[in-house]
Amino acid sequence: MRVCFIGHRTIENIEQIRKQITETVYQLIQSHANTFLFGSKSQFDSLCWEIITEFQKQYKTIKRIYVRATYPTIQKYYEDYLLKCYEETYFPKGMENAGRCSYIKRNQKMIDASDVCVFYYDSEYKLPPKRQKSYSALPNRERKSGTALAFAYATQKNKKIINLYQGKNRDS
Repeated sequence: MRVCFIGHRTIENIEQIRKQITETVYQLIQSHANTFLFGSKSQFDSLCWEIITEFQKQYKTIKRIYVRATYPTIQKYYEDYLLKCYEETYFPKGMENAGRCSYIKRNQKMIDASDVCVFYYDSEYKLPPKRQKSYSALPNRERKSGTALAFAYATQKNKKIINLYQGKNRDS
């Protein structure tokens, strides 16, 4: 079973969330989850990576996979660097021209490849205002966080979602 982790850049109540992640991951491992997909850029991802790494000591079949949002091909030194922390890394097919949407597309590819999606998603989360004037900074256009977009995508795809922000599980 494959599991992906997606969450906001910063998290509240780290110790409470650490406990929830640990319990959730343990239950998933007991349900035969052994492959865990990670993106980057968030405190939630880092915390999940730490917990999965701890579980690897007891469950030797666990694999951590880093799904790159950039760099379709990488040099050996960078691959070696990544493989110190992950058992595998790859750049999803079909993302070569994603540009500024690369993290959104990468999250969608992770969701598509997963049986379960573990989120840290606050539906009330608001992005800080843009510093510069642009089309997306107009008042009638609400920007959405990457996590919000990923959560909506996982819901649309009827994935099993576990949202640890509110401690609620939703089976889809």
